[in-house]
Amino acid sequence: MKKQLTLIAVLFCTTFMFSQKVKVTQGDFKNLKGITAYNLEFDYSNLSIPKYKSEEEFLEDKMAKRDEKNPESGEKFKESWFADRPNRYEPKFIESFNKRFDDGEVKVGNNIGAEYTMKVHTTMMYAGYNVGVVRQNSKIEATISIYKTGDPSNVIFSGNYTKVEGNGAFGMDYDSGYRISEAYAKLAKELAANIRKKAK
Repeated sequence: MKKQLTLIAVLFCTTFMFSQKVKVTQGDFKNLKGITAYNLEFDYSNLSIPKYKSEEEFLEDKMAKRDEKNPESGEKFKESWFADRPNRYEPKFIESFNKRFDDGEVKVGNNIGAEYTMKVHTTMMYAGYNVGVVRQNSKIEATISIYKTGDPSNVIFSGNYTKVEGNGAFGMDYDSGYRISEAYAKLAKELAANIRKKAK
């Protein structure tokens, strides 16, 4: 029994360690050497939602279920679904990335006049859930592309991040927007770590 538990623990740790590994699809982290600032662009087009054919189908389902319980609550859910992007996810990404560089040698931001642009294209989003006794982390997947500002065809780096999970401390993450924002914080943390280690 002890051997079985040890094996399970090893498998769990291995899965956790490699779940956020980046797959570089174009260029190399070394191409980012010497770049100190990035304009940010966020893209949510063609977003995949697990168990749904499209984001539209997901929204229709969630809105209908909410309206059954409380009329007009479905529309409020839809509004918050989109508003959370500029109000929560994107600021969280910026904050998490920038604080990894204590002396500000590398930074990201919206319209900061940087020579290079970092595009964060979210390709998959899963909100997870928390109903007290049962919970599941949020998950996102994203493609990070970096190119000369004003010339998106001139990509010097592109990489896919998968299974990036988000959750609140001590399970206090009942709000789906909060859980997802923590996934963006984790994505930024992983990207910053890769740049610090590999852009040399």
